[in-house]
Amino acid sequence: MHRADLYFSFRSPYSYLALPKWRAIVRDYDLTIDLKPVYPLAIRQPDFFERNHPNWLRYTIRDVMRVAQHQNIPFGPPRPDPIIQNIATREIAAEQPYIRRLVRTGQVAARRGRGFAYADEVAQLVWGGAADWHLGDHLAGAAARAGVDMADLDAEAERDAEALDAEVAANQEALEAAGHWGVPTLVFNDEPFFGQDRIDLALWRMEQAGLEKRA
Repeated sequence: MHRADLYFSFRSPYSYLALPKWRAIVRDYDLTIDLKPVYPLAIRQPDFFERNHPNWLRYTIRDVMRVAQHQNIPFGPPRPDPIIQNIATREIAAEQPYIRRLVRTGQVAARRGRGFAYADEVAQLVWGGAADWHLGDHLAGAAARAGVDMADLDAEAERDAEALDAEVAANQEALEAAGHWGVPTLVFNDEPFFGQDRIDLALWRMEQAGLEKRA
């Protein structure tokens, strides 16, 4: 059994777009992917969007939409955005209940060895075009499909928030120690592969290391 770490943001459209390929690889190969959720730039560097070039956001939106179309992946702007942000001014709100819930429960799921499955199911809710993903039983259904209980995840996320945030910060530090800083990044044998367009390269490297298809 081979293992790899996937550094992932619930607010990153590219993290979402990488999931179908990784899902298929985990299904077909003797590989376990351990989720390492991190907080998005909007939390780690709240002034990032204000400092960035005005074309950055516009280009990113165009690019993720065409990648989704090219790969036939359901895609729609998240409703609501996991980050509460004034799009006109790019200012990030001080209180961020959505992303903190997603990241903390993602880390709880990772503690239980179900992080990748949980991120996969939740990302499909957030980025797959559904409205009001945060309401009703949407998240509970996603968690159930991932093999965990949402009420249990939420309870631990609230009870152990400080420790979970420390674990998430350690994830970010480990990502940077491995040689990158952004998501999605897969790290295998201390080698980072950044972006949804480096998955084939990562698979090639893992096959060099002996990764085989499941019997």
